[in-house]
Amino acid sequence: MSAPGRGLHGHVLDTLGPEITAGEYPPGSVLRTDELAQRFDVSRSVMREAVRVLESMYLVESRRRVGVTVRPKSEWNVYDPQVIRWRLAGADRPGQLRSLTVLRSAIEPVAAGLAARHATSEQCAELTECALGMVAHSRGHKLEGYLLHDVAFHRVILDASGNEMFARLGDVVAEVLTGRTQHDVMFEDPDPAAVTLHVQVAEAVRAGDATRAEELTREITVGALQELDILAP
Repeated sequence: MSAPGRGLHGHVLDTLGPEITAGEYPPGSVLRTDELAQRFDVSRSVMREAVRVLESMYLVESRRRVGVTVRPKSEWNVYDPQVIRWRLAGADRPGQLRSLTVLRSAIEPVAAGLAARHATSEQCAELTECALGMVAHSRGHKLEGYLLHDVAFHRVILDASGNEMFARLGDVVAEVLTGRTQHDVMFEDPDPAAVTLHVQVAEAVRAGDATRAEELTREITVGALQELDILAP
């Protein structure tokens, strides 16, 4: 189902995007706009709009007198949240989750250390609120509520780092956390140790203890990788 407001081209994207990222159209495959318009029962203008979106993600490129050509995976914008979502919905979910979690393990501990140095009082308060929200939703199979606070927590860490490059990864982290929940790559209740670590990270950031904030966040990402070994080997 396409998102509200995306219209007909959204319907096309919700089918064609996952097909491309799943490898149903190998690199070099040529897609004919008129044939696609007929397949999806949409106008050529709607089809062209959908292709423009796919081009913006570097999944395809349009060539005059050739058609729409699927680009190699190495050229895709793998940081695009929609591309991540499509890949997490496909057969390569374990590989995509692992790739994203390794990225988190490289970035988030450093971001937490920087947050301990640069976070404002408002960001510290927000971080504590998010951590307490995680605690409140950590029992009774409340994963959707837990997810909201978990995503918010990690966004604050990245934003509070003061590094604009880290901050822009907020959507990427949100997608991997969301993907773990939506695709059942989570225990029925979060690991209590992981929940406690988030509370301790919030405390370390508030205390300005950069070393401890970084070490604790590294424990969180190591734990996330270990969960993948169990749930998505």
